[in-house]
Amino acid sequence: MRVSFRTSVAALSLVCLAGSFAGLVTAPAFAQTAPAPSAPPGQSPQLKQIVLTEKQIDGLLSVQKDMDAITDKLPEDTQPDTKVIAQLDAAAKKHGFASYDEYTNVVDNVSLVMGGIDPQTKKYVGSEAVIKEQIAEIQAEKKMKAEDKKEALANLDMALKAKEPEVENKANIDLVIKNYDKLAAALGEDVN
Repeated sequence: MRVSFRTSVAALSLVCLAGSFAGLVTAPAFAQTAPAPSAPPGQSPQLKQIVLTEKQIDGLLSVQKDMDAITDKLPEDTQPDTKVIAQLDAAAKKHGFASYDEYTNVVDNVSLVMGGIDPQTKKYVGSEAVIKEQIAEIQAEKKMKAEDKKEALANLDMALKAKEPEVENKANIDLVIKNYDKLAAALGEDVN
């Protein structure tokens, strides 16, 4: 995933980490726990919304192990060098993507939809509703350390204020919901 979800992904990843210690939070779909590849230097982190296809979803599911093998070796918060980008590009092409850029755009579009899916009901409710539900869960949590709770709530508040864009291509919602469990597993999400 690219940096396009910078605030929300970072905030919600921290929340999921904090919540996992308490055994509480089920990760919103776009808060990946596996290291995610970053946009190459000089590339705009803007999300280009596209109409997703079944072929792209299949490619995403099949390429993820290869991508994880490459990105797991990268230090956190570093941009991949040209050698790593070439490896990522080759892995993407091997699984039907035109390039690494296309792969990251597909991941971003999938993540945008997954961020608005309630992991309990597997229905699209929007990212704001998912975040508000997590805020309520954390506020109600009794076993979580006070400092972890405070940090998690601050991160969720920051994610709530970030205002994710609306999903422009409504057909993407149905396609992602249809493949939700497989996508969540491939992208390192908790699935209920």
